[in-house]
Amino acid sequence: MRNNSENSGLKRDAIFLAVTLIIAIALLSFFPGKKETVTAASWKFFVEMIWILPGVMVLMGLFMVWIPKEMVEKYLGKTSGIKGFSLAVFFGALPTGPLYVAFPLAASLIRKGARISNIIIFLSAWSCIKIPQEMVELQFLGPRFMAARLILTIGFVVIMGLSIEKIIDWSAENPRKTKGGKDDEGI
Repeated sequence: MRNNSENSGLKRDAIFLAVTLIIAIALLSFFPGKKETVTAASWKFFVEMIWILPGVMVLMGLFMVWIPKEMVEKYLGKTSGIKGFSLAVFFGALPTGPLYVAFPLAASLIRKGARISNIIIFLSAWSCIKIPQEMVELQFLGPRFMAARLILTIGFVVIMGLSIEKIIDWSAENPRKTKGGKDDEGI
């Protein structure tokens, strides 16, 4: 039996899907010449997801079983420090798949006790630091450019991760008040 938070999550997802479909239909009615292009791109993305997501789900299941919570907490948790930042950058830079594959993994890491800043760093590294990309960048743009971009990217990714973690911690400590004087539950 589902609890209320799961039901509210399903309702929220259904509402989001309905709003997205309504917006898409409205836009296509204003731009009917784009219907074929939008449909083709949507179908291509859907097929890509169908091919990739089952494998991702299997890997997520294996991750949940094989990697103990204590290990995640030790290497990516609150006390991991620079070691955690380095591992988050490294594990984010290794894969070459699309970013949406990283989100289920990030959610699993959070459930196992990973620090929010390390999750932000992991996702950011996945999206903008790729080891194969760095090799191509080195070949075409040279070592100085590659090194400068890589160092700045890593630095800003770490700063962004820490900043977002502080904002999340602050908002959890200081929930907004509604007009009735009660704390907002959705923050």
